[in-house]
Amino acid sequence: MVFAGLIALVAGGDLWLKHKIETQEPEGFPRPLAGTKDRIWLYRNHNAGFPFGMMEKQQKVVQTLPLVLTSMLAGGLLAMWQDKEKRLQKLAVSLMIGGSLSNLYDRYVRGYVVDYFSLRFGPLKEVVFNLGDIFIFLGAGLQAVCVSLGGVRKEKSVG
Repeated sequence: MVFAGLIALVAGGDLWLKHKIETQEPEGFPRPLAGTKDRIWLYRNHNAGFPFGMMEKQQKVVQTLPLVLTSMLAGGLLAMWQDKEKRLQKLAVSLMIGGSLSNLYDRYVRGYVVDYFSLRFGPLKEVVFNLGDIFIFLGAGLQAVCVSLGGVRKEKSVG
């Protein structure tokens, strides 16, 4: 139940932030976020494609592929639901599902994904994303660590 709540919190939080951005006047963007010393900027970008606008003309693919991948993640989470030893993996998958559901909502209801902030340092200066994207990225990274550690554990138990 904790993981279902986490999914709802991630998706709901990102959708709430997107709503806050969408209800503001477009002329007010981009702008620095107060209190961040210009390290975070707010935007009001509409992305009809995959990251960086890729395939924005192929809306069926842009809608269907994330739906299929999110469904696969949900199936994976259900498959390990009762396994008490896979808490980190369930956390990782839940973060990815939550972020993905928020973006799926955008794709199907708005016709585009709302991206609303940029970290103004290093190579991230030119990238505008949303909280859902961050959670997808964090979940994928955590899942990669879990898979790597699982391989290490198996090697130790075999050897």
